[in-house]
Parts: sequence; C-alpha cells; structure tokens
Amino acid sequence: MKALERYSLYEIEQLRKLKAWQKKMQQSPGIIDKLGSRVQKKINSYIPEKIHDALTAVIKKMIEAVLFTSEFVKPAVVTNKSMQEIEQSVETRMEYYRSTAAVEGGVTGFAGILGSVADFPLLLAIKIKFMFDVAAMYGYDTSNLKERVFLLYVFQLAFSNPVKRASVYERLAHWSQYSQQIPDDLNSMDWRDFQQQYRDYLDIAKLAQMLPGIGAAVGVVVNYRLLNQLHKTAIMCYRMRRFGELDKELSERN
Repeated sequence: MKALERYSLYEIEQLRKLKAWQKKMQQSPGIIDKLGSRVQKKINSYIPEKIHDALTAVIKKMIEAVLFTSEFVKPAVVTNKSMQEIEQSVETRMEYYRSTAAVEGGVTGFAGILGSVADFPLLLAIKIKFMFDVAAMYGYDTSNLKERVFLLYVFQLAFSNPVKRASVYERLAHWSQYSQQIPDDLNSMDWRDFQQQYRDYLDIAKLAQMLPGIGAAVGVVVNYRLLNQLHKTAIMCYRMRRFGELDKELSERN
C-alpha cells in the first residue's frame, strides 16, 4: 500500500484500469481471434486490387508526413498539470475530433463506395491530428523524432489484430529501451506491416459503408467507434509511460 501513497486517488483508479488493460494486451489470441484473422484475409481477396493499392499509398504517405514533415508538429507541450487535469483536457479534445469524424463519415458514406474511398485519408488525418494533440497534452514534444515513432506505434496498437497485438504492445511497454534501437535514418525502417495491419483492421468495418442506402448511417457509427478505440489506446499508452517515469523518478530519489 505504501507504494500507492505517492499517487492521488484519481491516479490510483487509473492505475487499476491500466493494469487490467495491460493484462488484456498480453493475452494470447484465442480461437475466435484466429478465425477472425482468416475471415479478414478472405474479405481482402474480394476487394479490388486497385482499392488495396490506393489505401496502402494513403497510409504510406501518412507515415512519411508524420515522420519527415512538420505538417502535424504544431501543438504546444503542456507542463505542470496533474494527470486528472490532463485527461480532462484530452476528453474535451476527443469530443471535438469524434464529432468531426462522425460527421465526415456520414457525408462520405452517403456517396457509397467512392465516398468511402475518399473517407479513408480524411479519417486518417483526423486520427493523426488527435494523436499529436494527446502527446502534447501529456507533456511529450512531438518535434522529437522518436516521439513521432512512439505515436505511430500507439496508432498501430489501436488497430492491430490480436495475433499481432502483443508484439506491438511489448515495444510500447519497454519504450525507453526500445527507442534506443531506433535508427537515425528512419527510411531504413520497414513500415509495411503497419500499413497492412491498419488497412486490414478497417476493411470489415468499412465495407458496409460502401452499401447504397445505409452507407451514411454506417459511416457515422464506424468513425465514431474508431475514434473511441484510438482514444482508449492512446490514453492507456501515455498512462503507461507516465506511471513508469514516475516510478523511476521516485526510485532514484530513494
């Protein structure tokens, strides 16, 4: 119990939630998870190759923009705030992005398959901008290249299938060690798996958005849920870092 005395009541509650989430992230994929992966591959085979190529190109450009341009590096880093204050700010910001994504999904879903293809890069940009805001609110400077790599791994974890999830989680859980292995030349890193995982995760959810008549309604619901998924994963990953850094700081003092 003494170890918990360093935390506020709010932090103790969030630490409990974090531990439960970490346990889930480390679970081995079950039969249903593996079956879902096979179903996903089957669905992919029905999607025209031109659509696959277009979506992969969009993701590749997003990764390059995050890593090598200043397009997203804008939020001012927030300092000297409690975790509760930080997460209240994140929740407020989330409401804005979630509403934006839902409206955008409804508009593009109304247009059927062409609109859904257009929705893909728009939704991706909304998610990435939200992630940069979250990083800054937790006090991390995204002008630092390794912070942008961390952000991409958080994104990957949010949209990885259970078969790949544990390996991505391990990198984030041991970020201080893993980040030292990141090469100075990020062009040498292979992001193809990231592209595949994100694209595959969205395929089932987005197929219904392409159907005439119901596409608009589906687009609203799907985009809303996808932002929720990213929100929860981002919160947990940054909590994991903050608690780890607090523990290290307190250990060094004692």
